[in-house]
Amino acid sequence: MNKYGTILIVDDNASILTAMRYLLDDTFERILTLSQPDDILKTMAQEEIDIVLLDMNFTLGVNSGQEGLFWLRAIRKQHPQTPVVLLTAYADVNLAVKGLKSGAADFITKPWDNGELVHKLKDVLDMQSEIVSLDEMEKEHIRRTLDRCHGNLTQAAELLGITRQTLYNKMKRL
Repeated sequence: MNKYGTILIVDDNASILTAMRYLLDDTFERILTLSQPDDILKTMAQEEIDIVLLDMNFTLGVNSGQEGLFWLRAIRKQHPQTPVVLLTAYADVNLAVKGLKSGAADFITKPWDNGELVHKLKDVLDMQSEIVSLDEMEKEHIRRTLDRCHGNLTQAAELLGITRQTLYNKMKRL
């Protein structure tokens, strides 16, 4: 069975980190864990992370989910291609909606069902690999158009509905 890449799990509860390690060992090649969110961005800058499983609350007695939403936005800003799945014991519909609107790929409640959690993580990663960025689509479209026009920039630009200079500038980024 092929394993998925690297997951970063961020939760202030050491028992949850240990349980996740055991649960996800057969699914992921590498499992990185953090007990505090302060090192998330540094870790993501140093490691290639395929998915983040992020707790929503880190301060004792606080269960609003605002900390998780803050870190979700920070991750999405610096690593927009990395999916983030939110994890919380204090689930409510409004918090889930806020998380999804802020860019979360999914939402899991504690206590979780092991099979469902693994299934959701796999689904998020499988869907991620199927999505092609707009830049990639544009590059491929330009390449095909240029091939069709046998390299004639003027004709390709005309077919693409852009100026020759715009096409030339886009080609420099390829």
